[in-house]
Amino acid sequence: MPDQLANSYYRATANVWEPRPAFSGDESFDIAVIGGGFTGLSAALACAEKGLNVALFEAHSIGFGASGRNGGQLIPGLRWSMREIDEEFGRERAQAIYDLAYGAVERVKSRIAKDGIQCDLKAGHLEAAFKPDHYRAMQRDAEYLAKEFGWESEIVDPKDMGRHINGGGYHGGIYDRQGGHFHPLNYTLGLAKAALDAGVVIFEHSPVLKIAGNQACTANGIATAQSILLAADNWMGDLDRALGGYTVPIMNYNIATAPLPDADSLLPSDAAVADSRFVLNYFRLSADKRLIFGGGEKYVQTPPADIAAFVRKHIVDVFPSLAETPIDYAWGGAVGVTMNRLPHMGRKGNVFFAHGFSGHGALVTTLAGELLAEAVTGTMERFDVFANLPQQPFPGGRLFARPLATLGLLWYALRDRL
Repeated sequence: MPDQLANSYYRATANVWEPRPAFSGDESFDIAVIGGGFTGLSAALACAEKGLNVALFEAHSIGFGASGRNGGQLIPGLRWSMREIDEEFGRERAQAIYDLAYGAVERVKSRIAKDGIQCDLKAGHLEAAFKPDHYRAMQRDAEYLAKEFGWESEIVDPKDMGRHINGGGYHGGIYDRQGGHFHPLNYTLGLAKAALDAGVVIFEHSPVLKIAGNQACTANGIATAQSILLAADNWMGDLDRALGGYTVPIMNYNIATAPLPDADSLLPSDAAVADSRFVLNYFRLSADKRLIFGGGEKYVQTPPADIAAFVRKHIVDVFPSLAETPIDYAWGGAVGVTMNRLPHMGRKGNVFFAHGFSGHGALVTTLAGELLAEAVTGTMERFDVFANLPQQPFPGGRLFARPLATLGLLWYALRDRL
């Protein structure tokens, strides 16, 4: 990944982390975890807390991938509304999905509190309606969620949006005080430190090149394990070609402005905001009053020549007064998206996997890691709630899957403009 994509505010403000050595030699473990992001670290930590001997392999540095680059938004639930899930799967399965997906909020907050993770955690998330019909759909979904499942949120009338945001011309929204935002890289590093304290052995700059039975093979050695947990997200296809076909990487770009003297007037409630465009804008304030803004997507992995300029046009759509505001950091990363935008989890022999969180991963990935730990110790019930969600690979095979997916995504992006 080009260095241009790593020029992030998060890297510049990361908590102290002592780099871990690369793996070499031949060693045996109970569990080998591949991937040093939210999912892998959560899984490794949960396994160690169950008394297992765990090693984690990260190809680059901890938090290098999406876990250390995302918008830091804590959005309860999945990409489907609970009304859609209820209609598709029936109440019994929907209730089980709800218990896990919405329970993930408390799992993350509990983990932060238990391990003293310093990650600028703040409460409040606002979904902002880009069009009037989006607002009406949001209202229906929020009312359904409260009535049928007991999850309370606030329906924000268009005239009251100024309590949360002054900009964007949005047509109302849904404010969820149980959602929020945080510094994602510092959360990742906090998980890694907790994992070390629990006895996990972490190897950085140790890409696993092949999985052969119960062995994870690197360039400098082989780790033998009873179970292998695959949490490499967009790099899943490097180790399992078939699994790689279930997601496509969508490039997202973020910026952080210079600290804003009028930050509190732009976002008075300090909530994170994501709007309802298909290619959404999402933004929030950092602890030092910068605007962290993500906008636009690209369906090729080559970044724009000027990421700051690419994102600025989206900022100006929402906050015209920031047209000349200095941008101090600009970076990007890939989001792994499945065909139906639901997570893809499962088991192939002694290999357990979880990926494809489709932009809703900041909360659910911590839960997913814990479910992987439950599964490898023989408790499959909660893991199977997600593992039994219907999934299929993108059509077109290795050569054509990404172009075909791109055409579909471009169509939906075009609808934002109609």
